[in-house]
Amino acid sequence: MTATSQARSSAQPGYRVLNPATGEVVEEFPTATDAEVQDALARSQQAFQSWKDVPITERAKIVAKVAELFSDRADELAAIITEEMGKPLSQSKGEAEFCTDIFNYFATEGPTLAADQEIKPIGGGRAIIQRRPVGPLLGIMPWNYPYYQVARFAAPNLMLGNTIILKHAETCPRSALAIQKIMDDAGVPAGAYINLFASHEQIADIIADPRVQGVSLTGSERAGAIIGELAGKNLKKAVLELGGSDPYVVLDSDDVAAAAANAWETRMENTGQACNSNKRMIVMDDIYDDFVAELTKQAKDLKPGNPAEEAEGTYAPLSSRAAAEALAEQLKDAVNKGATLHAGGQLQDGPAAYFAPAVLTGVTPEMRAYTEELFGPVAVVYKVSSDEEALKLANDTQYGLGGAVFSTDEERARKIAAQLEVGMTNVNGVGEAADLPFGGVKRSGFGRELGPLGMDEFVNKRLFYIGE
Repeated sequence: MTATSQARSSAQPGYRVLNPATGEVVEEFPTATDAEVQDALARSQQAFQSWKDVPITERAKIVAKVAELFSDRADELAAIITEEMGKPLSQSKGEAEFCTDIFNYFATEGPTLAADQEIKPIGGGRAIIQRRPVGPLLGIMPWNYPYYQVARFAAPNLMLGNTIILKHAETCPRSALAIQKIMDDAGVPAGAYINLFASHEQIADIIADPRVQGVSLTGSERAGAIIGELAGKNLKKAVLELGGSDPYVVLDSDDVAAAAANAWETRMENTGQACNSNKRMIVMDDIYDDFVAELTKQAKDLKPGNPAEEAEGTYAPLSSRAAAEALAEQLKDAVNKGATLHAGGQLQDGPAAYFAPAVLTGVTPEMRAYTEELFGPVAVVYKVSSDEEALKLANDTQYGLGGAVFSTDEERARKIAAQLEVGMTNVNGVGEAADLPFGGVKRSGFGRELGPLGMDEFVNKRLFYIGE
């Protein structure tokens, strides 16, 4: 790939690695030319003609090799994204290893999940539901989980026999290239997986191209609206995994300090930059004060640190200075309108992207923090006095990704969890694994990834009928 000096001469601003721990631009990459986009489309379509006819058991061997390489290269992959977007190194390695689980799951279970399904026609004859690939797909992936997000889109679709054009986030060019290298080294045929440093304008052209049969986006609500409109206008199937403001309801606990510490650890995963993070902690009034006190204890005295070192008592930067500044504005709005900031919330002077993990209470509907997603290390805690109030508050959001309810009385928790307006509801824990479907409702998007549903999106469920 062209180095920094050449990238600066490109007509496009290009992709770049900007270390959020230092604010330093490490390397730049040129955006694809229109000719390169057309070449990618042609190669993807050509590869599909042969890849779709490879027996799924043979495709599974290649997908399993992809899994193996993610594991073998976990340390190298981790170092890349820690520099690119500031993820703590141990979490970066864990993300790479999670990709191994995802590719292995689909390599193992894919042949069964995609198998023909015979149904019994009322009028006689034989009827079979066949799952067949549809063609080239466009994946538009975000920066917050540079490997995992790609894996959950790519693994099932490679198994199905679809081909993939992958447009990664502009801040993740090195991890995008590392994934391409894994695909190539694993034996994915040329053209079946293509990393493309496309511009936003080029994305519209790719979606409109008749060779592309669908698009999957993981990103912001705003991005989802744009891609959804483009897909609809061009009659293309779309899967959208967008924002979230997941409720995390704590009805009671035998150990409030431990419950709060667990909630804090969950909220701080990836420095709070996860779509399904517990962004709204809803806590019963009799344990509320102790819960907030423990969160505050967890947050106080944390210092900015190098995410590659993860020294005790430190926190990592957000993905960018702009992200940190946007979060600071949301927090400032809440405090100015009467919310209480118990700890953290300081934005370190630039150019780095450090934002001190914060605990916020007293958030009310007129504050931005009530309706907007807080994509960073802010624990927002609400006090409620009944199960009914907890449920009402949990569902009072435009988002519907996930939610969790905790109680020593499982049936009590199950009753509330069953009424959450979300795509993923949990009791006394949060289920997240390669075999568990992921996705939301409302403005959190539509479609599912992972698990058995992950192979049921970009597929032709063809009826094959044989008359008597």
